[in-house]
Amino acid sequence: MSQRWPAFVWGPPGVGKSAIVKTVAEVAGKNVLDLRASLLDPTDLRGIPAIEDGKAVWCPPSFLPKDSDPAGILFLDEINAAPPLVQASLYQLVLDRRVGEYELPEGWWIVAAGNRQFDRSVVFKLSSALANRFVHLEFEVNAADWREWAIDKRVSPLVTGFIALRPELLLGEPGESPAYPTPRTWEIVSDIIHSFDSIDGCRDLIAGAVGEGPAVEFLAYIDRNVREKDFLHIVDAPDSAALPTSLGDIYALTSWLAYHASDGGIRKSAGILLPRLTPEFGVVLARDMVKASTSFIKESGYKKFIKMHDDLIV
Repeated sequence: MSQRWPAFVWGPPGVGKSAIVKTVAEVAGKNVLDLRASLLDPTDLRGIPAIEDGKAVWCPPSFLPKDSDPAGILFLDEINAAPPLVQASLYQLVLDRRVGEYELPEGWWIVAAGNRQFDRSVVFKLSSALANRFVHLEFEVNAADWREWAIDKRVSPLVTGFIALRPELLLGEPGESPAYPTPRTWEIVSDIIHSFDSIDGCRDLIAGAVGEGPAVEFLAYIDRNVREKDFLHIVDAPDSAALPTSLGDIYALTSWLAYHASDGGIRKSAGILLPRLTPEFGVVLARDMVKASTSFIKESGYKKFIKMHDDLIV
Protein backbone atom coordinates (compact mmCIF):
# COMPACT_ATOMS: atom_id res chain seq x y z
CA MET A 1 0.00 0.00 0.00
CA SER A 2 2.94 2.30 -0.58
CA GLN A 3 1.93 3.47 -4.06
CA ARG A 4 -0.92 5.79 -4.96
CA TRP A 5 -2.40 4.23 -8.07
CA PRO A 6 -5.96 2.90 -7.69
CA ALA A 7 -6.57 -0.84 -8.19
CA PHE A 8 -9.56 -2.55 -9.82
CA VAL A 9 -10.39 -6.13 -8.80
CA TRP A 10 -12.32 -8.10 -11.46
CA GLY A 11 -14.09 -11.38 -10.85
CA PRO A 12 -17.37 -13.31 -10.99
CA PRO A 13 -20.08 -12.86 -8.35
CA GLY A 14 -19.71 -14.58 -5.00
CA VAL A 15 -15.95 -15.26 -5.03
CA GLY A 16 -14.94 -12.88 -2.24
CA LYS A 17 -13.75 -9.71 -3.98
CA SER A 18 -15.16 -7.51 -1.24
CA ALA A 19 -13.86 -9.85 1.46
CA ILE A 20 -10.29 -9.80 0.11
CA VAL A 21 -10.24 -5.99 0.10
CA LYS A 22 -11.40 -5.95 3.74
CA THR A 23 -8.83 -8.61 4.65
CA VAL A 24 -6.00 -6.63 3.05
CA ALA A 25 -7.15 -3.54 4.95
CA GLU A 26 -7.29 -5.48 8.21
CA VAL A 27 -3.76 -6.82 7.73
CA ALA A 28 -2.52 -3.32 6.96
CA GLY A 29 -4.38 -1.87 9.94
CA LYS A 30 -6.58 0.34 7.77
CA ASN A 31 -10.29 1.13 7.77
CA VAL A 32 -12.55 0.44 4.79
CA LEU A 33 -15.18 2.90 3.60
CA ASP A 34 -17.50 0.92 1.33
CA LEU A 35 -19.06 3.22 -1.26
CA ARG A 36 -21.50 1.53 -3.66
CA ALA A 37 -21.20 3.39 -6.93
CA SER A 38 -24.36 1.71 -8.24
CA LEU A 39 -26.39 3.57 -5.58
CA LEU A 40 -25.06 7.03 -6.46
CA ASP A 41 -26.51 9.73 -8.63
CA PRO A 42 -24.12 11.70 -10.87
CA THR A 43 -24.42 14.80 -8.63
CA ASP A 44 -23.91 12.99 -5.30
CA LEU A 45 -20.11 13.22 -5.24
CA ARG A 46 -19.97 16.94 -6.00
CA GLY A 47 -22.36 17.77 -3.17
CA ILE A 48 -24.67 20.75 -3.06
CA PRO A 49 -23.91 24.47 -3.25
CA ALA A 50 -24.30 26.92 -0.37
CA ILE A 51 -23.89 30.70 -0.19
CA GLU A 52 -21.02 32.04 1.90
CA ASP A 53 -20.11 35.73 1.80
CA GLY A 54 -22.10 36.14 -1.37
CA LYS A 55 -20.30 33.29 -3.12
CA ALA A 56 -21.44 29.77 -3.99
CA VAL A 57 -19.34 27.07 -2.33
CA TRP A 58 -19.83 23.36 -2.68
CA CYS A 59 -20.60 21.28 0.41
CA PRO A 60 -19.09 17.82 -0.08
CA PRO A 61 -21.19 14.79 0.89
CA SER A 62 -20.76 13.46 4.42
CA PHE A 63 -20.03 9.92 3.19
CA LEU A 64 -16.60 10.82 1.76
CA PRO A 65 -13.52 10.54 4.03
CA LYS A 66 -12.67 13.60 6.09
CA ASP A 67 -9.28 14.89 7.26
CA SER A 68 -10.20 13.84 10.80
CA ASP A 69 -10.86 10.22 9.77
CA PRO A 70 -8.14 7.56 10.22
CA ALA A 71 -6.40 6.54 6.99
CA GLY A 72 -8.02 3.74 5.06
CA ILE A 73 -9.32 2.35 1.77
CA LEU A 74 -12.09 4.02 -0.18
CA PHE A 75 -13.71 0.93 -1.69
CA LEU A 76 -15.79 1.62 -4.81
CA ASP A 77 -17.70 -1.65 -4.98
CA GLU A 78 -19.90 -2.61 -7.96
CA ILE A 79 -18.44 0.35 -9.80
CA ASN A 80 -19.33 -0.94 -13.27
CA ALA A 81 -22.91 -1.56 -12.14
CA ALA A 82 -23.21 2.22 -12.07
CA PRO A 83 -24.57 3.88 -15.21
CA PRO A 84 -22.17 5.84 -17.47
CA LEU A 85 -23.00 9.25 -16.01
CA VAL A 86 -22.15 8.04 -12.50
CA GLN A 87 -18.93 6.49 -13.80
CA ALA A 88 -18.05 9.84 -15.37
CA SER A 89 -18.58 11.57 -12.03
CA LEU A 90 -15.79 9.36 -10.59
CA TYR A 91 -13.12 10.35 -13.15
CA GLN A 92 -11.58 13.17 -11.13
CA LEU A 93 -11.85 11.38 -7.78
CA VAL A 94 -10.07 8.25 -9.06
CA LEU A 95 -7.26 10.01 -10.95
CA ASP A 96 -6.75 13.31 -9.12
CA ARG A 97 -8.10 12.24 -5.70
CA ARG A 98 -10.47 15.18 -5.67
CA VAL A 99 -13.98 16.22 -6.76
CA GLY A 100 -14.41 19.93 -7.26
CA GLU A 101 -13.31 21.56 -3.99
CA TYR A 102 -13.14 18.23 -2.10
CA GLU A 103 -9.78 16.46 -1.82
CA LEU A 104 -9.27 12.89 -0.62
CA PRO A 105 -7.15 13.06 2.57
CA GLU A 106 -3.59 11.76 2.67
CA GLY A 107 -3.25 8.12 3.65
CA TRP A 108 -6.34 6.98 1.75
CA TRP A 109 -6.17 4.50 -1.14
CA ILE A 110 -8.80 3.84 -3.78
CA VAL A 111 -9.77 0.28 -4.66
CA ALA A 112 -12.66 -0.69 -6.94
CA ALA A 113 -14.29 -4.02 -7.73
CA GLY A 114 -16.78 -5.29 -10.25
CA ASN A 115 -18.15 -8.28 -12.11
CA ARG A 116 -17.23 -9.00 -15.70
CA GLN A 117 -19.68 -8.48 -18.54
CA PHE A 118 -19.79 -12.19 -19.43
CA ASP A 119 -20.74 -13.12 -15.83
CA ARG A 120 -24.39 -12.41 -16.68
CA SER A 121 -24.50 -9.73 -13.99
CA VAL A 122 -26.18 -6.36 -14.31
CA VAL A 123 -23.21 -4.27 -15.42
CA PHE A 124 -22.48 -1.41 -17.79
CA LYS A 125 -19.41 -1.34 -19.98
CA LEU A 126 -16.65 0.33 -18.00
CA SER A 127 -15.75 3.63 -19.57
CA SER A 128 -12.31 3.42 -21.20
CA ALA A 129 -11.42 6.77 -19.64
CA LEU A 130 -12.26 5.42 -16.17
CA ALA A 131 -10.64 2.02 -16.83
CA ASN A 132 -7.38 3.73 -17.83
CA ARG A 133 -7.11 5.23 -14.35
CA PHE A 134 -6.77 1.82 -12.60
CA VAL A 135 -4.29 -1.01 -12.25
CA HIS A 136 -6.44 -4.03 -13.14
CA LEU A 137 -6.27 -7.30 -11.20
CA GLU A 138 -8.12 -10.54 -12.07
CA PHE A 139 -9.45 -12.42 -9.06
CA GLU A 140 -8.76 -16.15 -9.41
CA VAL A 141 -10.56 -18.72 -7.27
CA ASN A 142 -8.29 -21.33 -5.70
CA ALA A 143 -9.91 -24.21 -3.80
CA ALA A 144 -6.92 -24.76 -1.49
CA ASP A 145 -6.83 -21.08 -0.51
CA TRP A 146 -10.59 -21.10 0.01
CA ARG A 147 -10.36 -24.15 2.31
CA GLU A 148 -7.81 -22.32 4.46
CA TRP A 149 -10.19 -19.38 4.73
CA ALA A 150 -13.16 -21.68 5.36
CA ILE A 151 -11.39 -23.58 8.15
CA ASP A 152 -10.54 -20.28 9.83
CA LYS A 153 -14.18 -19.14 9.49
CA ARG A 154 -15.47 -22.48 10.85
CA VAL A 155 -17.32 -23.47 7.72
CA SER A 156 -18.91 -26.91 8.16
CA PRO A 157 -16.36 -29.74 7.78
CA LEU A 158 -18.86 -31.45 5.49
CA VAL A 159 -18.46 -28.56 3.06
CA THR A 160 -14.67 -28.22 3.36
CA GLY A 161 -14.22 -31.98 3.03
CA PHE A 162 -16.38 -32.10 -0.08
CA ILE A 163 -14.60 -29.17 -1.75
CA ALA A 164 -11.25 -30.85 -1.02
CA LEU A 165 -12.55 -33.89 -2.91
CA ARG A 166 -14.30 -31.94 -5.70
CA PRO A 167 -12.50 -28.57 -5.97
CA GLU A 168 -13.95 -27.94 -9.42
CA LEU A 169 -17.38 -27.53 -7.83
CA LEU A 170 -16.30 -24.57 -5.71
CA LEU A 171 -17.19 -22.23 -8.57
CA GLY A 172 -19.60 -23.01 -11.38
CA GLU A 173 -20.98 -21.10 -14.33
CA PRO A 174 -24.42 -19.50 -14.04
CA GLY A 175 -27.04 -21.37 -16.06
CA GLU A 176 -30.79 -21.32 -16.45
CA SER A 177 -31.26 -22.02 -12.74
CA PRO A 178 -30.68 -18.99 -10.48
CA ALA A 179 -28.76 -21.21 -8.03
CA TYR A 180 -25.19 -22.22 -8.83
CA PRO A 181 -22.05 -22.90 -6.79
CA THR A 182 -19.73 -20.10 -5.68
CA PRO A 183 -17.61 -19.68 -2.55
CA ARG A 184 -20.43 -17.52 -1.19
CA THR A 185 -23.17 -20.11 -1.78
CA TRP A 186 -21.06 -22.90 -0.21
CA GLU A 187 -20.77 -20.68 2.87
CA ILE A 188 -24.56 -20.38 2.75
CA VAL A 189 -24.78 -24.20 2.64
CA SER A 190 -22.61 -24.34 5.76
CA ASP A 191 -24.93 -21.92 7.57
CA ILE A 192 -27.93 -23.99 6.48
CA ILE A 193 -26.35 -27.17 7.87
CA HIS A 194 -25.55 -25.46 11.18
CA SER A 195 -29.19 -24.34 11.44
CA PHE A 196 -30.70 -27.84 11.20
CA ASP A 197 -30.47 -30.89 13.44
CA SER A 198 -29.96 -33.20 10.47
CA ILE A 199 -29.13 -33.09 6.78
CA ASP A 200 -32.52 -34.62 5.94
CA GLY A 201 -34.25 -31.46 7.06
CA CYS A 202 -32.36 -29.16 4.69
CA ARG A 203 -31.73 -31.13 1.48
CA ASP A 204 -33.98 -28.92 -0.64
CA LEU A 205 -32.40 -25.77 0.76
CA ILE A 206 -28.94 -26.98 -0.22
CA ALA A 207 -30.09 -27.40 -3.82
CA GLY A 208 -31.57 -23.92 -3.63
CA ALA A 209 -28.17 -22.51 -2.72
CA VAL A 210 -25.70 -24.28 -5.04
CA GLY A 211 -27.96 -25.77 -7.71
CA GLU A 212 -29.36 -29.24 -8.29
CA GLY A 213 -26.28 -30.96 -9.74
CA PRO A 214 -23.72 -29.88 -7.10
CA ALA A 215 -26.29 -30.53 -4.35
CA VAL A 216 -26.84 -34.12 -5.55
CA GLU A 217 -23.08 -34.77 -5.46
CA PHE A 218 -22.68 -33.11 -2.09
CA LEU A 219 -25.52 -35.05 -0.49
CA ALA A 220 -24.24 -38.32 -1.97
CA TYR A 221 -20.84 -37.54 -0.47
CA ILE A 222 -22.45 -37.03 2.95
CA ASP A 223 -24.51 -40.22 2.66
CA ARG A 224 -21.52 -42.41 1.91
CA ASN A 225 -18.73 -40.86 3.98
CA VAL A 226 -17.56 -41.94 7.42
CA ARG A 227 -19.92 -40.96 10.24
CA GLU A 228 -19.00 -38.87 13.27
CA LYS A 229 -19.14 -41.94 15.54
CA ASP A 230 -16.33 -43.42 13.44
CA PHE A 231 -14.29 -40.23 13.82
CA LEU A 232 -14.77 -40.37 17.58
CA HIS A 233 -13.57 -43.98 17.63
CA ILE A 234 -10.44 -42.95 15.71
CA VAL A 235 -9.82 -40.07 18.12
CA ASP A 236 -10.16 -42.43 21.08
CA ALA A 237 -7.60 -44.86 19.64
CA PRO A 238 -5.48 -42.82 17.19
CA ASP A 239 -2.57 -45.27 17.22
CA SER A 240 -4.60 -48.40 16.46
CA ALA A 241 -8.07 -47.61 15.07
CA ALA A 242 -8.70 -48.53 11.45
CA LEU A 243 -8.43 -45.49 9.20
CA PRO A 244 -10.65 -44.78 6.19
CA THR A 245 -9.28 -45.76 2.82
CA SER A 246 -11.42 -43.88 0.31
CA LEU A 247 -10.36 -40.41 -0.77
CA GLY A 248 -13.66 -38.85 0.27
CA ASP A 249 -13.56 -40.40 3.73
CA ILE A 250 -9.98 -39.27 4.37
CA TYR A 251 -10.87 -35.69 3.41
CA ALA A 252 -13.93 -35.96 5.64
CA LEU A 253 -11.73 -37.09 8.55
CA THR A 254 -9.10 -34.35 8.13
CA SER A 255 -11.80 -31.67 7.79
CA TRP A 256 -13.62 -32.94 10.88
CA LEU A 257 -10.41 -32.94 12.94
CA ALA A 258 -9.57 -29.38 11.87
CA TYR A 259 -13.09 -28.20 12.69
CA HIS A 260 -12.68 -29.53 16.25
CA ALA A 261 -9.06 -28.40 16.66
CA SER A 262 -9.92 -26.23 19.66
CA ASP A 263 -10.24 -29.47 21.67
CA GLY A 264 -6.86 -30.37 23.20
CA GLY A 265 -7.60 -34.09 23.10
CA ILE A 266 -8.39 -33.98 19.41
CA ARG A 267 -5.21 -32.00 18.71
CA LYS A 268 -3.18 -34.68 20.48
CA SER A 269 -4.92 -37.47 18.56
CA ALA A 270 -4.39 -35.65 15.26
CA GLY A 271 -0.67 -35.44 16.02
CA ILE A 272 -0.57 -39.21 16.58
CA LEU A 273 -2.49 -39.80 13.33
CA LEU A 274 -0.07 -37.80 11.15
CA PRO A 275 2.47 -40.60 10.52
CA ARG A 276 -0.33 -43.13 9.97
CA LEU A 277 -1.59 -41.20 6.95
CA THR A 278 0.24 -41.05 3.64
CA PRO A 279 2.75 -38.16 3.69
CA GLU A 280 0.55 -36.17 1.30
CA PHE A 281 -2.52 -36.47 3.51
CA GLY A 282 -0.39 -35.93 6.59
CA VAL A 283 0.60 -32.56 5.13
CA VAL A 284 -3.07 -31.74 4.46
CA LEU A 285 -3.99 -32.58 8.05
CA ALA A 286 -1.00 -30.72 9.49
CA ARG A 287 -1.78 -27.55 7.53
CA ASP A 288 -5.48 -27.68 8.34
CA MET A 289 -4.86 -28.22 12.04
CA VAL A 290 -2.35 -25.36 12.29
CA LYS A 291 -4.74 -23.09 10.41
CA ALA A 292 -7.55 -23.99 12.79
CA SER A 293 -5.41 -23.84 15.95
CA THR A 294 -1.82 -22.62 16.12
CA SER A 295 -1.48 -24.61 19.37
CA PHE A 296 -1.13 -27.70 17.20
CA ILE A 297 2.51 -26.84 16.52
CA LYS A 298 3.23 -27.71 20.16
CA GLU A 299 2.08 -31.33 19.73
CA SER A 300 4.94 -33.81 19.78
CA GLY A 301 3.37 -35.72 16.88
CA TYR A 302 3.39 -32.58 14.74
CA LYS A 303 7.04 -31.85 15.57
CA LYS A 304 8.10 -35.39 14.65
CA PHE A 305 6.11 -35.29 11.40
CA ILE A 306 7.67 -31.97 10.37
CA LYS A 307 11.18 -33.34 10.94
CA MET A 308 10.41 -36.35 8.77
CA HIS A 309 8.65 -34.47 5.97
CA ASP A 310 9.90 -30.90 6.06
CA ASP A 311 10.51 -31.15 2.30
CA LEU A 312 6.74 -31.45 1.75
CA ILE A 313 5.83 -28.42 3.88
CA VAL A 314 6.07 -25.34 1.71
